[in-house]
Amino acid sequence: MSEQIQEPELIPNDASHRNRQLARSTVIVMVAFAVAKVISLAQTVIIAQVFGVGSEWDSFVTANRIPELIFTLISGGALAHAFIPIFSSYLAHDDKPGAWRVATNVINFIFSVTFIVSAVVFFAAPWLVEHVVAPGFTPEQVATTAQLMRILLISTLIFSVSGICMGILQSHNHFLLPALAPIMFDVGILIGVIFLLPSLGVVGISMGAVLGAAMHFGIQVPGLIYYRARWRPYLNLTDPVLWRVIRLMLPRVAGLGVFSLNFLVMNNIASRLGTGSVSALDWGWRLMQIPQTLIGTAIGTVVFPSLAALSEVGDESGKRTLMSGALRFILISSIPSAVGLIVVGRPIISLLERGAFDASASALVYSTLTAFTLGLIVHSALEVVARSFYADKDTLTPLWAALGGATINLVLSYVLSNVSYVEQLTAYNTAINLWPIKGFLLEQGNVSGLALANSLGVMFEVLFLLWILRRRWHGIQENTLAMAIVKTVIASLIMALVVIVVEILWMQFIGQGGTILTIGQIGVQVVLGGLAFLAAAFALRMQELNDLLDIVFRRQRGKLKAA
Repeated sequence: MSEQIQEPELIPNDASHRNRQLARSTVIVMVAFAVAKVISLAQTVIIAQVFGVGSEWDSFVTANRIPELIFTLISGGALAHAFIPIFSSYLAHDDKPGAWRVATNVINFIFSVTFIVSAVVFFAAPWLVEHVVAPGFTPEQVATTAQLMRILLISTLIFSVSGICMGILQSHNHFLLPALAPIMFDVGILIGVIFLLPSLGVVGISMGAVLGAAMHFGIQVPGLIYYRARWRPYLNLTDPVLWRVIRLMLPRVAGLGVFSLNFLVMNNIASRLGTGSVSALDWGWRLMQIPQTLIGTAIGTVVFPSLAALSEVGDESGKRTLMSGALRFILISSIPSAVGLIVVGRPIISLLERGAFDASASALVYSTLTAFTLGLIVHSALEVVARSFYADKDTLTPLWAALGGATINLVLSYVLSNVSYVEQLTAYNTAINLWPIKGFLLEQGNVSGLALANSLGVMFEVLFLLWILRRRWHGIQENTLAMAIVKTVIASLIMALVVIVVEILWMQFIGQGGTILTIGQIGVQVVLGGLAFLAAAFALRMQELNDLLDIVFRRQRGKLKAA
């Protein structure tokens, strides 16, 4: 019996053990994110019924832009990608006192900076709304938006600490509590939607966001206690490690600033396109973010600490294999998801049609969502591609890529949101044959051009970073990546064909009905479309599916052999 246990094939090597560990962590994060998105969908149904794509929801979306920008730049993704590699290096050398000293200094510094910036925004809120974020708003909308912005700034202060706590736990390869934190945030908003919205209106949603931020931090406290986190009320501005974190942050801050600036500009333009345009842009983005978070953010969050560890020991081959594998799994998930949003997006959005969210609102949101489907793929891919640079402590190269993508985004935002520009674009040179884009934009409306511009800008960013990685890492297994893309596209088109045929047959034999029939139609389309994709994928011999099954079941097979 002992000899059987010691058989070499039953002893996993480091790579297979790491893959299984990453797979388990990814499942944990994806399930938690899925729960958060289910709660978010419950919010969406209620909010859509009350506000639709009207002026009040325009105000809330706009009010959240600057508080969200503050968090993103100061204590969000910028800090995480600079803090985790340095904090992890202390843990790797078993220097826990040094690690907590760094964490304390960073927390106190970030909170102080966030407090100062938030105070300035608090007093300047009306001016910022009227002259920067939404110049197309009426005076009443400006006043409402400024009030909401001031409330949401409280959640920004809480997130400035909670975001660092997520990085601390993830550095310990603990992903459960950080994954539960977004659920708590969505629960807080849901409480605001259910209990405060009837009496306070959109202000109640803002208060729910503050409650959710507090719960976002509170759920992580047990993990901090478990790892014996130490915090002291001091701030050492002469600490060289603090300034090292800040130096690593600055290029990432600039990159995220460019990304957020894109949305501020898009919001600015949308505010001039008529009531509901800002809301439609936000609804399309929110719906696209559901699969993007489950796929790209989940995988990127899990692989980043491992990429940083491989970079620390100089394992280029390990980095290349891990990045390429993660990217392939993202592609084989995001491509069919994007195609699926196009073919079943309209009936899904129609489920929101009640109250203020009527058929015209549904059509406007669907057009924006359709333009964001390309963004689903590239935004998901960016989660891993950009982190590959941050793992190498290179935050400058992604900045240049972001600047290039932002330039494309900004130019196309102005061009594609203006129908007359689109008409001129195709009139100058018919050989370019841009009529499909022209027809889409003229049919769907100006706001869809903003979504398409964002997707094209991020696509440039991803392609540029992959080109750099290929040169720097002496390859990125590009042939395998290309083959995965081709097979996934073919399988996704077969899936789309099945979904369309199901819709035609459903309408012919059952017809269009109420909510129950629509849900039934969507369910049948998703199930049969998914089965068609899997069948096509196995027929095309997609190695990634076999790898996934091997990761999940290999350990169990080993136990059976040992028995």
